[in-house]
Amino acid sequence: MIEYIKGILTELNPTEAVIEAAGVGYDIAITLPTYSAMVGQEDKEAKLFVTEVIREDTHELYGFVVRAERQLFELLMTVSGVGAATARMIMSAFSAEELRMLIATGNSKGMAKVKGLGPKTAQRIIVDLKDKAIKLDMGGDPTEIPMLDVEADSGVKAEAVSALTMLGFATNASAKAVDKILKADPTQKVEAVIREALKML
Repeated sequence: MIEYIKGILTELNPTEAVIEAAGVGYDIAITLPTYSAMVGQEDKEAKLFVTEVIREDTHELYGFVVRAERQLFELLMTVSGVGAATARMIMSAFSAEELRMLIATGNSKGMAKVKGLGPKTAQRIIVDLKDKAIKLDMGGDPTEIPMLDVEADSGVKAEAVSALTMLGFATNASAKAVDKILKADPTQKVEAVIREALKML
């Protein structure tokens, strides 16, 4: 099992990071909080704690800036009906600490706001993980790092729509949601736009 990958961050977008280590470029799926923590590290050394997800048809890497966030991601995947893609979407809709508190306090309604996560699955997550979430130490959570300050322009829209499409949403629906969010607040940061859109789609 790969514990972490450390190397030069050669590419970064809201859903993926590419780290080159020992001449190999690793394409790593990331969450929005991880993206926020890595902004500004392009072409510099970066380190991600990694979870490998191996299935018959794919071999994927999911990366996190802090070990505790990875632990929460892996806990989510132990719940019946929650795969890696769903776990990443949940962890992109909330910061790791917000999610831990939702689980610890039994707030299934708040968690069920995530697209594709019905009330039954949200309740199952809480029942299965409540005791574990309470004990989980989120110290050093990367979500404490301020999000990238970006002007609301076509670049923000394009990046947000691209990220939502990569998460599995239709391009047209994603564009409409992003347009609506930016119309209400043109100064929104790209991470905030994506996070809000995840609750609308």
